[in-house]
Amino acid sequence: MRSCENFRFIEQHRPWRDLTFKFYSDGALTIIDNQAGEVITPRKLKGESHDFYVRKRIAFIKNDLMNKRLKYA
Repeated sequence: MRSCENFRFIEQHRPWRDLTFKFYSDGALTIIDNQAGEVITPRKLKGESHDFYVRKRIAFIKNDLMNKRLKYA
């Protein structure tokens, strides 16, 4: 079963985007610009929203590795 973690992020500086990040258990990602109602790619992220994405992605990878290590140890 594919689970999903949702995170909402509102930028504090221009362009003040309101974004929803959906991180799926299989490693997939969807980023939604809530104001425009469209899906964007990580390449379109800048500044603090890019930092948020990178921190969450690194945390996902660390958790995934730890879970695999525990499962196969």
